[in-house]
Amino acid sequence: MQKRKALSSDEAFLLSEKVFKNFIEYFKPFSGQNVHIFIPIIKFNEIDTKIFIDYFLSRNINVFVPKIVDRKLISVQIFNDTSFETNNWGISEPVSNEDSEVLNFNYVITPLLYCDQKGNRVGYGKGFYDAFFASISSESKKIGVNYFNPDEIVDDIYENDIPLDYLVTPTEVLSFLTKGLE
Repeated sequence: MQKRKALSSDEAFLLSEKVFKNFIEYFKPFSGQNVHIFIPIIKFNEIDTKIFIDYFLSRNINVFVPKIVDRKLISVQIFNDTSFETNNWGISEPVSNEDSEVLNFNYVITPLLYCDQKGNRVGYGKGFYDAFFASISSESKKIGVNYFNPDEIVDDIYENDIPLDYLVTPTEVLSFLTKGLE
């Protein structure tokens, strides 16, 4: 969190663009696919996903964003004319509380504080994404995005924690799908 907050807004935007380019080059999303993507918390200097969302919407890729309703993360489909409001945590969310009930996503682009070299994700400690991951299709690719490459092991893993499949950084895309299968 400290390393991320130390980035200037210009540095964060340039790194976000690099993460975006690496994502597009590696995954090559196309029209008709379903992408679930978070809206960044500006005060936490998260990856700027507006770049992703604009790209997806301009290419007829179905875009879904998270919203917490009754202590559960739901998936709301958004469009170019979707209305948003800021919640109590300072997160921009769609005004609609209508859960799309889509469970089959091609990509779930996930916020995180850190991800280690095994795909273990450190979030904000509420468990919303682990519960969400458990509810969606196992074929959905769980992708973390971060400004920094992993260099430390996450050792406080809990029973309900679900690791990521990929991590996209400004310099590379790491896959955790083949680890331990060799």
